[in-house]
Amino acid sequence: MRDTQRRFGRRLVVFASLALVVLAAGAALVLVQGIDRQIGDVLHTYEVRNHAHELTISLSEAESSERSYLLTSDKRYLEPYRRAVASIDMRLLSLTAATRDDGAQAAAVRAIADEIAGKTAKMARTIELVDANRETEARMLIQDRTGERAVDSLRITLEQFIGEENGKLLDRNRQINQSRRWLVGAIIVALAGAVLLAYMLISRTQRQFSALARSKEQLATENEVLEAHVAERTQALEEAREHAERERQRVEALLQDANHRIGNSLATVSSLLGLQLLRTKSDEVRVALEAARSRVHSVASAHRRLRLGDDLETASADEFLDAVLEDIGATASDADNIELVGQFDPIVVGARDATTVGILVGELVTNAIKHAFPAGRGGTVTVALKRDDSGVPRLSVADDGVGIAGEPGEGGLGSVIVRQLANQLGGEPHYERRDGGGLSVSLSLPGIEGAASPDAG
Repeated sequence: MRDTQRRFGRRLVVFASLALVVLAAGAALVLVQGIDRQIGDVLHTYEVRNHAHELTISLSEAESSERSYLLTSDKRYLEPYRRAVASIDMRLLSLTAATRDDGAQAAAVRAIADEIAGKTAKMARTIELVDANRETEARMLIQDRTGERAVDSLRITLEQFIGEENGKLLDRNRQINQSRRWLVGAIIVALAGAVLLAYMLISRTQRQFSALARSKEQLATENEVLEAHVAERTQALEEAREHAERERQRVEALLQDANHRIGNSLATVSSLLGLQLLRTKSDEVRVALEAARSRVHSVASAHRRLRLGDDLETASADEFLDAVLEDIGATASDADNIELVGQFDPIVVGARDATTVGILVGELVTNAIKHAFPAGRGGTVTVALKRDDSGVPRLSVADDGVGIAGEPGEGGLGSVIVRQLANQLGGEPHYERRDGGGLSVSLSLPGIEGAASPDAG
């Protein structure tokens, strides 16, 4: 029961302190708003006075330029006259906008605008008479206006409503000053009460610190026991992690060895086909065996050069395909005068599809070397794997050779293989003759595993 009463009393003190702080903050906010309003009123009065003063200056300049033009007929005075008239219109609009929210001032400005309109009309009439060589009528019109005091009348009117605005501002400032005194007093009282309550709360809290210190000592003892258990558990987890890492490295080595063995086996098959090629006498059989040997070698190269990433499920296309091109350039019999150029983005390719991409590259590059550069002709074969504008990987193989006579992509076994492999990866090969000779083959590969991942490339 006593603990409940203590908790209730502590909460009451906290709530009271918060209430006093909120009261002080509210009073300060009201005080700041009053100051903001006062500053706004001062700025508004200054703006009205400034617009009125500039309007008077512009009107005086217009009248002075008009009279100078009448007396001298010098057209150089027309330009300052026109600028002054344009400035009158602009200053009048600014003054109207500044007094829009005050009905009395708006009415006074409308009266001033009517008076200015009449005066500017008479000045414009004077200018027209001088332009028409009717200086006598213009001078008579000026003499008729001699007794007028439009500028003085305007200045008096503006000073009157500026004076009224200043009076309102003074009244408002007196009210704000009075409110400020009350609000400052309220802030001081609220802060003093909050400080007193905070002191009471701190005193009570200090009495509880001793009890918390004793509890802390007990917790420290228990914590030491828990830390010993955690250390043992951490050591066991570290040993398990090291064992898992060793197993991962072993599996990685086995996978790499398996790929290498598959590549070596296929290379052996390629060598056997090469031996059979030397023994046959039929040209048709020799062509078939040479094509088969080349394709088996492409598959072998793809397997030997495949290097999986840390996840053992993906490979980087740039490293993998660079190695495949290097193998093709080193083993192709007709590639001595042909330069193989690779342009590959670091696209992550699934391990299952990496070999397929390597076979595709081998098939397309081998066809280009075989058909585009006859009779030992030199040239360049460019292989690229990059993402297109929509983020889909696109493989392209382009040569600058002699081109092809028939319809590209039809009739040959190589074209059939390329089309089937492309379909496995969701693409379709597109053949295009290049300007100046050569052939370009491109195909999108949306089905490459991992290529659609935003972090893959």
